[in-house]
Amino acid sequence: MQNEARTNSPAQLRETHVVSCFLLRKDIDPPRLLIVQRSRRVGSYHAHWAGISGFLEAGVTPEEQAFTEIREETSLQGDQVRMLKRGKIIEYEDASIGRHWFIHPFLFEVSAPDAVSLDWEAVKLRWIVPSDIHTFQTVPKLEEAYQSAAHGEEV
Repeated sequence: MQNEARTNSPAQLRETHVVSCFLLRKDIDPPRLLIVQRSRRVGSYHAHWAGISGFLEAGVTPEEQAFTEIREETSLQGDQVRMLKRGKIIEYEDASIGRHWFIHPFLFEVSAPDAVSLDWEAVKLRWIVPSDIHTFQTVPKLEEAYQSAAHGEEV
């Protein structure tokens, strides 16, 4: 009986913490948000639009991981970005890939937007008006994560 009960229960989802960084350029009006289209070489959500994101490494704070992801994925250095806000964690369960995502959203201001150079994780970038985010095929909960960051706690 116990084996049968296990078979009928939903698969255990792997808890996965990620950071999602929203980079804002204020040198043009209205300000624009950076989104990137994920490459086929990443683990999930190929060709979907996203912020700058990555797995939260063990022993690293979400804030530290956010700066690491920005540096690795955009080539922007610490003096070219400034963390503005930290949003509340957004959760999302995706049984199709066995993940329970915990998204740590952050909002940054970019002082050198023309210096962005993408790594292998993304194939395209766009600077969009934030209210247009819903018009793109995005990773799950991207708009909700952006709203959380935009209305989050100032740092």
